[in-house]
Amino acid sequence: MTAAGLAGALTRLGDEVVRTRLPLQLPSADDARAAASQVATQLKDYILPRLADIEAPLLAVVGGSTGAGKSTLVNSLVGRVISPAGVIRPTTKSPVLVTSAPDEHWFADGRILPGLVRTTGTADRPNQLRIVVEPSLPDGLAILDAPDIDSIVSQNRELAAQLLDAADLWLFVTSAARYSDAVPWEFLSTAQARSAAMAVILDRVPPPAMEIVPHDLRRLMDAQGLAKTPIFTVPEATVDADGLLPDDSIAPVRSWLAGLAADASSRRKVVLQTLDGAVGAVAEKAALVANAADEQVTAVKDLQGDVEAAFREAGRQVSAQASDGSLLRGEVLARWHEYVGSTALGRLLDEKVSWLRDKLTSLIRGRPDGAEVKVAAEEGLRTLIVEAGEQACERAGAAWAAQPTGRALLEGHNDLTRASATLPAAAQRSIQAWQSDVLALVASEGAGKRQGARIAAAGVNGLGASLMLVIFASTGGITGAEIGVAGGTTVLAQRLLESIFGDEAVRKLAATAKANLIARIDDLLAAEQARYLSLLDELGVAPDASTMIDAAIDQVRAERATGYETPTPPPDPRGNPAPIGAPS
Repeated sequence: MTAAGLAGALTRLGDEVVRTRLPLQLPSADDARAAASQVATQLKDYILPRLADIEAPLLAVVGGSTGAGKSTLVNSLVGRVISPAGVIRPTTKSPVLVTSAPDEHWFADGRILPGLVRTTGTADRPNQLRIVVEPSLPDGLAILDAPDIDSIVSQNRELAAQLLDAADLWLFVTSAARYSDAVPWEFLSTAQARSAAMAVILDRVPPPAMEIVPHDLRRLMDAQGLAKTPIFTVPEATVDADGLLPDDSIAPVRSWLAGLAADASSRRKVVLQTLDGAVGAVAEKAALVANAADEQVTAVKDLQGDVEAAFREAGRQVSAQASDGSLLRGEVLARWHEYVGSTALGRLLDEKVSWLRDKLTSLIRGRPDGAEVKVAAEEGLRTLIVEAGEQACERAGAAWAAQPTGRALLEGHNDLTRASATLPAAAQRSIQAWQSDVLALVASEGAGKRQGARIAAAGVNGLGASLMLVIFASTGGITGAEIGVAGGTTVLAQRLLESIFGDEAVRKLAATAKANLIARIDDLLAAEQARYLSLLDELGVAPDASTMIDAAIDQVRAERATGYETPTPPPDPRGNPAPIGAPS
């Protein structure tokens, strides 16, 4: 497999990481977001461009602490002032890249660090990369002077880290006074973790400390697993009029860099060491994102489960109260009594049904048509549904407020702790539509019946009201003296319906009407529940994000295991020779 195969796998990985959203502020979220950003930046700034041109010149980034002497070192290595040095911090505000003329095109076209604006003139902004062509610099090597890693300007610190991540070789500069500081060691540990090629330049070492400080630094580095990392010691010396160090003080560094530039095999070894380490680090960071994505999915499911449980309980309560006799109270009973005359019909309950049929017309004639029962039932159902919706919202809001992620979602959405203002009107419309369906059921069932006179006498409204009372049948929600009244009322309504349609038809009518009512209640509560679920949907947490990232990581690791062979590069259309070390 070629480097192109690995580049394709890494591109896929980067795409999956970038599209993964981590909106909930879980404990893992900040680190995972930072990791996702690092993956995207590392791929764009270094890995993919380097995979496309493994034989391109070596980029050595000079980084280090404030006042370590980085710019002075770079100027001295080049032999002239190309990066400002001074006592005012920070001195290096914009990075400066020094390259030979034949290698300039590798860095001028934006393949490496594409987010930085190229300039060959004065640069004073962090987003600018000043490119300086230096004839004395050997082909195959470029040196980049980066801002301080501990700069007082956060933007400079971030840029320094970004530039070091784009390096084939880290030249880490520290001083005799600051070599044991925490910040430099954090960067050294980062370089070690990703197996980056690195050298440490111990600068400004006073002559009396030349036998002590380098040995102590070596001891510390060996203890940190950096035994193979070379250390170059630059003694404290007086600079010349241009601010350059004596040639002999920086000769070992200059000679070592020139040797890498001249030897294609050594240069390639450095590049592949850093590149492979960067690929491995990207895979590890992507795994952090995948794990965090799993936690986001779990958290969303938990929040969703809290809401669904609250509304499921509300639906259960409404369904039970709509059929346990709770509605057979007060206004509904009063209007029903007005319709049928409870005392007269009550005396007929124990008589034969046939006798009841014979009396229906005379008993009902002249009484209200049942519409009042319908209105009373409508109000009772509406109140029941609105109260259930309020209770569900209170429970769901309380469940969310009990956990940090839920509290964060409720911020700016205080209306979620109560039912929507539109619920009462929506409930009324739905109940009225249900009652219309009930009347239509009764009318349809009575069409063509021989008992047309009785139906006409009872009225469709009255029979519809009777069917509603049958649905509100059980007396489980009624206590005391109400049981006899409501129970008798229910039996009376059922007898009335059976006397016209027959018991089997009444059972079917009741089952159909009740199912219709429960479906409408469920729809109303679902609309309230949707206010919560839509907020979760807007988070954009993809259930399969971690699966997609893990699959991309597996592909990267499989491609990485095959090596980094590259095809012979095509001729440069500008007439430049093939890069140093390219196969012929």
